[in-house]
Amino acid sequence: MVPVASAVRAPRSRALRHSLCSALAAVTLATSVAVTGLPSAAYAKGPESLADLADQVTDAVVNISASTTVEARPNTRSGPQLPPGTPFEDLFEEFFNKRGQRGGGGDRSEAERPRSPRKSNSLGSGFIIDASGIVVTNNHVIGDANDIQVILHNGTKLKAEIIGKDAKIDLAVLRVKPEAGKPLKAVPFGDSEKMRPGDWVIAIGNPFGLGGSVSAGIVSARGRNIESGPYDNYIQTDAAINKGNSGGPLFNMNGEVIGINTAILSPTGGSVGIGFAVPSNNASQVIDQLREFGEVRRGWLGVRIQNVDETTAEALDMKDGVKGALVAGVDEKGPAKAAGLEIGDVIVKFNGTAVKSSSDLPRIVASTPVGKTVDVLVIRKGAETTKSVTLGRLEDTEKPTLASVKQPEPESAVRQVLGLNLSGITDEARKRYSLKDGLKGVLVTRVDPNSTAADKQIKPGEVIVEVGQEAVSAPADVSKRIDQLKKDGRKSVLLLVASASGDVRFVALGID
Repeated sequence: MVPVASAVRAPRSRALRHSLCSALAAVTLATSVAVTGLPSAAYAKGPESLADLADQVTDAVVNISASTTVEARPNTRSGPQLPPGTPFEDLFEEFFNKRGQRGGGGDRSEAERPRSPRKSNSLGSGFIIDASGIVVTNNHVIGDANDIQVILHNGTKLKAEIIGKDAKIDLAVLRVKPEAGKPLKAVPFGDSEKMRPGDWVIAIGNPFGLGGSVSAGIVSARGRNIESGPYDNYIQTDAAINKGNSGGPLFNMNGEVIGINTAILSPTGGSVGIGFAVPSNNASQVIDQLREFGEVRRGWLGVRIQNVDETTAEALDMKDGVKGALVAGVDEKGPAKAAGLEIGDVIVKFNGTAVKSSSDLPRIVASTPVGKTVDVLVIRKGAETTKSVTLGRLEDTEKPTLASVKQPEPESAVRQVLGLNLSGITDEARKRYSLKDGLKGVLVTRVDPNSTAADKQIKPGEVIVEVGQEAVSAPADVSKRIDQLKKDGRKSVLLLVASASGDVRFVALGID
């Protein structure tokens, strides 16, 4: 995983900071030098202009405004909160109730008055894929919002409803009703598999609330795994992508969407030329299912897999070297078991698609229709054999599971891990650091200035949401997860870190 990646969502209201600088203008004269074997200067500069392309697609790019109303609970007592059954509970209650009375009139104190519901607002980007009013954006842009507006390029605001969303690929599909006599502009998907590193692309979106912003760059790489989920396969681009660009389109030079901007790698939260987009070929399959079913129905094979390294390949007598996904476990009730797959098999081809590594297989299987019968080519004891498998449906693994009963660690307990002082999120801490309502995880209360965590810009008041792609809710969870990663031979750990406002980024720290 890259050291730092952050979701590119922007707060709805953010003041621009202007600075006035006085400096001497420097003019540099340059002469052209012809170098044998290098591209011509005209070619190196890229397209002469992207204005025509931007004009062609801009009307299909929209801003997304998402509001979440949080019901605030009234404070019924301004004094200390005592556990039920405490001997002095009645005494304290009587004392603080009397203190809240004013002039004998019996008015409630400010702490006892009901609080008004609070709104949490965010802005992102999206694009129209069907003129009937179908809009695509990122799942994290809308979150659990109960009021979503789609803002067209001309400023028209349309109320949106959610057709479906998928957290694993971070996509959401919305529907709006176009105004009478004002048809919407839609853009098509292109073939992301045809994109090569070096191909020109443009990104259009709503960075920092500045709608309709166009940036240009190239495809820097394909197939990036930033460990944000089980189906990572991002396009990397150096086109400027910032907070608020989330959900916006990445276009090829034909005006086709070949990616959906989702994350950036940045130590500062701003663009440093490393952005990530979900490839259109992956996204379109998910979007089709969301439109048809309102949910994603992924194929399920029922195996636990691991990577094949050189030593393993030699031990398994794999004559073609390192490739495929090694089956380390088979679900007793899964399709693989019924088809005869065994522990020790190496899956090298699935439904006609080569499996180059273990990270390829979950993505290929998940994109295959449920109930489809496919051929799976495996290497078993040095020989190739083909098994016919009828896929099941992958169940939602994100549902909470029951844990063993144990005495919970106090929320206020502090632990020191990786140069960080960590504690649970108490009501007092939430107020002190102005943490967003609903933000869950483990609070950073202090950072060792000489630690790698400090170098990676982790600050007190931020919240660790996940450790090694597993959610944490107490300091003990962080320690336990890191200990497990060490036992697994991991040299670093990936943290999902949230700011007080809920903006997230990924930070990788060494655990040697």
